[in-house]
Amino acid sequence: MSVSTPLQQDEASTSSPILVRRQSRFPRIPFVGWVLIFGASAFFFPRLYTWNWWGFAPQQAILPLVQLIMFGMGLTLTTDDFARVLKRPDAVILGTIAQYSIMPFLAWFYVSLFGLEGEVAAGLILIGCCPGGVSSNVICYLARANVPLSVTFSVSTTLVAPLATPLFFKLLVGKEIHLNVPEMMLSILTMILVPVVLGLIVNQTLGRHVKRIMSILPTIAMFSICIIIAITIALARDDLMSVGLLLFAAAACHNASGYVLGYVTAYLGGMNPRDCRTVAIEVGLQNGGMATGLALHVLNSPRMALGSAVFGPWSAVTSSLLASYWNRTTKPDEQTTETELS
Repeated sequence: MSVSTPLQQDEASTSSPILVRRQSRFPRIPFVGWVLIFGASAFFFPRLYTWNWWGFAPQQAILPLVQLIMFGMGLTLTTDDFARVLKRPDAVILGTIAQYSIMPFLAWFYVSLFGLEGEVAAGLILIGCCPGGVSSNVICYLARANVPLSVTFSVSTTLVAPLATPLFFKLLVGKEIHLNVPEMMLSILTMILVPVVLGLIVNQTLGRHVKRIMSILPTIAMFSICIIIAITIALARDDLMSVGLLLFAAAACHNASGYVLGYVTAYLGGMNPRDCRTVAIEVGLQNGGMATGLALHVLNSPRMALGSAVFGPWSAVTSSLLASYWNRTTKPDEQTTETELS
């Protein structure tokens, strides 16, 4: 999708996760296009992503790829991003509560509604219990939403994830799935928080050198996301063929309801339309890479990774379309009159 939007100067100077910095250097194919290409290649040619050479299989790369994405996010953050939480704690708290109340329980509702069971059902609940997706910041930019607020939400929900994700997942899946909560907490710390903190430290200490590689971070992030999606689809291709339509329907409803309830929650909380769009995007998008990593490396279940394999590509398509719609329908004076989180 090609959308031309002038970013406000205060937003442009704001540090933000990797996908906001610059559009991908992939050839002139939108990110959604690359997701579909990788996904299709995995579905029709799964052996491209399921080989095992000398004891190494592609699925072993998922955890390092997620860590690489989160490290890149950390590289674009500064202490100012965390300081924003203190300036508008009410907005950040509302957005964080919305993230971890709306999406987990929506996942449980649609799993029950569509009759999904076992590990497939648990997979959709798992992605519902994860923090917001790493692409939410660029979607907010394209949608003329509040990018600094989006960044702050991303940081806040990520920091809460080691506690919130295992507890909500355990609550909603019950005894159907054996889960070691402390083990999952530790995995989220090493997978998500440690790389982010390391990236932040590197940016604070080697800021001038980090700027030299900023231009390639979006490419690395997008390529990593595409690889994670492809490996996930290839590993569970047969299961996807058997439950694909029901899982797709549940994931599509889950994603759409997240946008709607996120917007409504922000509106009822007294936020302006621009911030409502921000909360809607943050709530509707999920960290599929994290969900995949947990499913494969903590829960040892390719079937459970199906939730993120379906939800991730679909949410990439819907969020791009939503951003395009809001970009076209936002009044020019709306960007200059509404309050930024800065």
